[in-house]
Amino acid sequence: MVILGLTGSIGMGKTTAAKAFRRLGVPVHDSDAVVHALTSLDGAAIPALAEAFPGVVVDGRLDRDALAGRVFNDEEALARLESLLHPLVIAATHRFLRLAARRKKTLVVLDVPLLYETGGEERCDAVAVVSAPHRVQKQRVLRRPGMTEERLQSILERQMPDAEKCRRADFIVPTGLGRAHSLRSIADIVRVSKTLTGTKWPPRGYRPKARKQPAHA
Repeated sequence: MVILGLTGSIGMGKTTAAKAFRRLGVPVHDSDAVVHALTSLDGAAIPALAEAFPGVVVDGRLDRDALAGRVFNDEEALARLESLLHPLVIAATHRFLRLAARRKKTLVVLDVPLLYETGGEERCDAVAVVSAPHRVQKQRVLRRPGMTEERLQSILERQMPDAEKCRRADFIVPTGLGRAHSLRSIADIVRVSKTLTGTKWPPRGYRPKARKQPAHA
């Protein structure tokens, strides 16, 4: 099974690219969606967040704006947040990969916004980076509710520059040249990726949890 990492800076069109991979029949694991589930009402991360950031959880529900305010421009707080969420996301990723392997999938995609920033490329056989010109990126992001140029700049400062991501990538998905061009690029990536030999699953030292046996009467 080949593991393809999918990443790209904010506003580059990664969500649209992930949907295109799914339409081509490739299972996609969305780390952002996992984080959202973990931090939703009574999610698995809620108790740890309530303890680490007093006041951001009320009646089992996370105040996302309050949490964002606590970690915005605070590297220590952001690192604390990431240390709480990262192990839970990795566990969810392993469950996804384990299921895909059992289903004999030849190619899967790990959709991870900060793939390179967190060293996640080491868990992938290849990486595809979604990229667009800066002016297109800026226009897209500033259309989002509540987004400002200051906040965008702060986000970009925490992300690896697009040019460096593209330099490291095995594949590049250009999203500033029209939808048809992007879709052709993704179809080509799927075709080529399926010819590769997967070497990253299972990871070295991985020990899957034993399945619980049904109780006998």
